[in-house]
Amino acid sequence: MEKIKQNAKLRMSIFVPMSLILLSAIILGLVAPKAFYDVENKIVEFAFANFGWLFQISGNIFLFICLWVMFSKYGEIKLGGKDAKPTMSMWNWFAISLCAGIATGILFWGIAEPMTHFMNPPKELGLASGSEAAAMFSMTTTFIHWTFIPYGMYAIAGLAIAFATYNMKLPYQISSTLYPIFGKRVKGYVGAIVDNISLFAMAGGVAAVLGVAAMQIGSGLNILIGIEPGKFIWTAILLVIVVTYIISSYTGLNRGIRWLSDKNSKLFIGLMIFIFIVGPTQFILSFGTQSIGHFLQTFFERTHYLSPIDGGMWPRWWPIYYWAIWLAYAPLTGMFLARISKGRTLRQFMMVNLILPATFGLIWFSVFGGSAVHLELQGAGIWEAIQANGLEVSVYAFLENFPLSTLISAIFILAIYVSVVTLADSMTTTVASLSTTAYANDGEEPPNKVKIFWGVVMSSMAIINLLAGKAGEISGIDATKQIATVAGFPILFFMMLLAFSVVKMMVKHKDYDLVNHPETAFIDEEVIENKE
Repeated sequence: MEKIKQNAKLRMSIFVPMSLILLSAIILGLVAPKAFYDVENKIVEFAFANFGWLFQISGNIFLFICLWVMFSKYGEIKLGGKDAKPTMSMWNWFAISLCAGIATGILFWGIAEPMTHFMNPPKELGLASGSEAAAMFSMTTTFIHWTFIPYGMYAIAGLAIAFATYNMKLPYQISSTLYPIFGKRVKGYVGAIVDNISLFAMAGGVAAVLGVAAMQIGSGLNILIGIEPGKFIWTAILLVIVVTYIISSYTGLNRGIRWLSDKNSKLFIGLMIFIFIVGPTQFILSFGTQSIGHFLQTFFERTHYLSPIDGGMWPRWWPIYYWAIWLAYAPLTGMFLARISKGRTLRQFMMVNLILPATFGLIWFSVFGGSAVHLELQGAGIWEAIQANGLEVSVYAFLENFPLSTLISAIFILAIYVSVVTLADSMTTTVASLSTTAYANDGEEPPNKVKIFWGVVMSSMAIINLLAGKAGEISGIDATKQIATVAGFPILFFMMLLAFSVVKMMVKHKDYDLVNHPETAFIDEEVIENKE
């Protein structure tokens, strides 16, 4: 196998400020966790009060642009030019896309979210708990949060980075996407600002996911072997996760992440088939069919709900949180997806990074959410367990109603572990690339010591945030929602600029596509960096 190149140097304009900011946040969380929580809360309140409307409509804008590119003549554009060849099989490409996106989340929220909205819908909507109307609201909301809009955010960022890197021959970095707007300034202060904001957002987003995974694995270990979860157990779990994904990141993209994604996706499919077969199969099919129909019918109503008259806080803790965390992930997830997309057309890119994983999400939540609703109606007590012990126990309370529940719970814990390692592996590598000169060459790996540094920083942010949430007297889950919203808020404005830039790239692609249209395209030579 070809030796992985690790000759990259630190980008001081990125590494130094972000290191200082994140390390300062960790110290503040250790010394004054209540103050840390209060700062987070103030930012979240400001973002929701003043820009909740923009969070809501932005998701639909990104999704519409992705569909427009896919079904228009621009879908035929090939990343890297007509002679470019794909670097991996379609299955590996799809598996990595699925696992680098929402994979960790669907394991936690596959039961927790449908049950929460089914049994505790927003009071402002006047839906009776446990009713069919509440069930339809529950599934529609879950589909919205976990299918087309989040993958639309990832896909539009990935498309922009891939086209800028492979077709415009710009550096492999997030700020290159804004060249159609800012021109050669993307190599200077504009690029530094964008990359710093993106790295901050990704660190916060990964910290949120690591926190959720630690809580859910801790609850699973408590149920299986009686270990009481708490600060020490969460820290130990995060330490094991960090060590694993740092070891995986040493092997590089084509070994560690590809292997993990393959096994992770097969675990997902196996779990889903098991629940579908041994669960209420007929109910799943009927309930899923009706839920998808309701999702399509009320899509725009639900994606614009903000409760401005009744003043309900549900939009802050659910859709705004989701849009914020997906936005926080979008630039660096897009950077990662772009890295493995050379040799594909934009239509193929949208199919694998938007349509297929979103469809998988529809099926997953139909199976798990439908089964959970059916069990709750039969008196399984899943909601009672959630109220007593928190959302993190929902999947284990659910699995208790199936054959081989202990074995399946153990497999579920393994799936969570592999899933979060896969996500953290890909994101640590990408963050490390962005903070070094590896960003300029999509074939170069960042130094291992930089990966270790960012892996430790992000896991430390996760545990500090959990402890700060407890000091602020909110649940660990709500604490992760706080840090995710803080991380995604500044990215909202960058992503709106990126969306405009993508439209300009497509409409004027002959002016920007140096690979497919060298006779007409022009990019300032000061911005282009030669690749080895």
